[in-house]
Amino acid sequence: MSPFPFTGLSAFPLTPASADGVVDTKVLQRLLDRILQADVQSIGLLGSTGVYMYLSREERRRAVAAAVEVVRGKIPLMVGVGTLRTDEAQALARDAAAERADALLLAPVSYTPLTDEEVFRHFEAVAGATDLPLCIYNNPSTTHFSFSPDLLQRLSGLARIHAVKMPLPKDMDFPGEMKRLRAGVPPEFKIGYSGDWGACGALLAGADAWYSVVAGLFPKPAAALTRAASQGDVAESRRLDALFAPLWDLFKTHGSLRVVYAAAGLLGLTDALPPRPILPLSSDLLPAIETAIGGLEG
Repeated sequence: MSPFPFTGLSAFPLTPASADGVVDTKVLQRLLDRILQADVQSIGLLGSTGVYMYLSREERRRAVAAAVEVVRGKIPLMVGVGTLRTDEAQALARDAAAERADALLLAPVSYTPLTDEEVFRHFEAVAGATDLPLCIYNNPSTTHFSFSPDLLQRLSGLARIHAVKMPLPKDMDFPGEMKRLRAGVPPEFKIGYSGDWGACGALLAGADAWYSVVAGLFPKPAAALTRAASQGDVAESRRLDALFAPLWDLFKTHGSLRVVYAAAGLLGLTDALPPRPILPLSSDLLPAIETAIGGLEG
């Protein structure tokens, strides 16, 4: 297993759970086994798609333990440890380390808006809680905090912070953004992107990683797209990206989390519903989702 989990395709599965937040570890393991059958470089457990903020500390630890049992060191397992309080995030990091996860993913979750200094101290404390490498989760659509290049540069100087998971740039200028970011961070610091509909452009522009929602359900076509783009095969990358286009449109309209839950149900992988107050998509949208995913299984 690579000791450095922040390159290539990272698949982010959902975390199936009951209505009262008890993780269905058997179904989770089946989803993970499906991912392991593909050419995926890491798994991102308990990310936004994994509804980490809706689960208790105990259930998050159960999910990590179940994941480690099935992944068994075959590829790196990165675990989301974001939560409101710094001491609780440190505890979650220690739990992940105790269950033998390989890396951490941390978002600056907040209720009161945070300052750059507060975020720096938060990350410093959580990164220092274990020996695991940590990836910064820059997700302003949910946290309402956006990392400036200056803050990323400062954080990249901390011993265990090795990567950032970026949102799509508003102007989709991946080369320009990565040039600006890389000017201030160490050469070994990895820059990857989420926002699946922009992954093709990001990888073709030289992004180090694709942190992928869709790879949690469709790892094989996502891996094929990653390979083609990483090899600079523009025509094949565009062809594969076009297969996902109907799904990207649904993600943009309804939110990837809701669509992924519906797709998982249509595939017969789980009957779990999103955690309330998130509501499942209405049944009249299911035919469109079924059409969008119909060509991806092959």
